[in-house]
Amino acid sequence: MMTTTPRTALITHPVFLQHVMVPGHPECPDRINAIQNLLIEEGIQDLLAHFEAPEATREQLLRAHNARLLDDLEHKSPTEGSVAIDPDTWMNPFTLQAARHAAGAAILATDLVIQGRARNAFCLVRPPGHHAEHDKAMGFCFFNNIACAALQALSTHRLHKVCVLDFDVHHGNGTEDVFRHNSNVMVCSTFQYPLFPYNEIAYGQPHIVSVPLSEGAKGTDFREVVMDVWAPAIEAFEPEMFFISAGFDAHLLDSMAGLQLNERDYMWITETVMRWAHKYAYGRIVSSLEGGYHLGALARSAVDHIRVLADLA
Repeated sequence: MMTTTPRTALITHPVFLQHVMVPGHPECPDRINAIQNLLIEEGIQDLLAHFEAPEATREQLLRAHNARLLDDLEHKSPTEGSVAIDPDTWMNPFTLQAARHAAGAAILATDLVIQGRARNAFCLVRPPGHHAEHDKAMGFCFFNNIACAALQALSTHRLHKVCVLDFDVHHGNGTEDVFRHNSNVMVCSTFQYPLFPYNEIAYGQPHIVSVPLSEGAKGTDFREVVMDVWAPAIEAFEPEMFFISAGFDAHLLDSMAGLQLNERDYMWITETVMRWAHKYAYGRIVSSLEGGYHLGALARSAVDHIRVLADLA
């Protein structure tokens, strides 16, 4: 009997385009459109397996967050207009639904990859998630999508050790907060520092591998710390699955910060993670969109990331 090799899954939902914070906000629906349009232009869209993101259940969200946060967001969710969570983070009537679907996308991606129904997966979602802490929404983020995915792997699929890799230009304080006391999850991150969220960097915990980069750091600097700091930690940990907080705002054209990465660097890190995944984790990777605010650079970087995941590079 002939078998079909699973394809890379692309998981998204129309509600992501309805979440609008305030006019001119950089975390806007055009981010999704830019990536989807380029996927079509490059002929990649039809080579992926497409899934619509479900809503994460309250039980699934409670693995990463406390009930007070969930209840508070439900209470604040407006029926019209916009409501501020913090000076950078706003809710409109569709935000809470979009946030639930964003977390649900990452959870579905985890199921698909572990069950062998997808080679790996990219979650084309918004709002992003890596700033959302156990008990706090902040920094454009409401629920921690990638944390929900990692906890799905541990709780539902009974994996023992998983690794979250975060190369967004901003520190994933939320992911670190959720897993600070969970040594079954290794969190490896690079980020510009000092920069939002201006939090204290955790050192001394073997499963939290934080590598701050100075403003102006280039792709060569990024690659060096990945190989010199991340790689030995991952080799010692031997994770059974990889999760990627895929922020593309460290790109040299992105005005949100001052790192100097380009599309080749994002292809390189994707290729590197795929080698690690094949060595330790049966190739299992779930990636979820975080930042990236220069629309052209975001689209090119994200599409190249997907291209490598799908073995189309």
